[in-house]
Amino acid sequence: MTVSPLVAVFNSSPDTIEMLRVVLQHAGFVVASAFTYQLRDGVVDVASFMKQHQPDVVIYDVAPPYDANWALFLRLRQNPAMCDRQFVVTSTNAGYVQQLAGRDQRVYEIIGKPLDLDNIVRATKEALRSRPTS
Repeated sequence: MTVSPLVAVFNSSPDTIEMLRVVLQHAGFVVASAFTYQLRDGVVDVASFMKQHQPDVVIYDVAPPYDANWALFLRLRQNPAMCDRQFVVTSTNAGYVQQLAGRDQRVYEIIGKPLDLDNIVRATKEALRSRPTS
């Protein structure tokens, strides 16, 4: 029996989460999601979420205010449960987020909006292939 790879989607928009869920599931992924503001406010505990779902790739949206949401991303990533995860980052200001990310090797790709869903699937598959092996 083959286990489908699991993708975590962290976003602030219910419509975007649902759209990504449908597209990723159609591409053969299992999807778990949480709202970024719930992660920020501690309503969803990132360590518990990661332990429960064990995602192979995380799709994280950096929404305005970009600096604050990039800082949240960095803080979440420091959690030991996030180690060895590859990240596909989305944002309405991909150029600015790219400046914030610099040459961060764990950020597989930064994708601007409007989202190209084929590009999301491609980047997710490539991030899955490029993740460190245990």
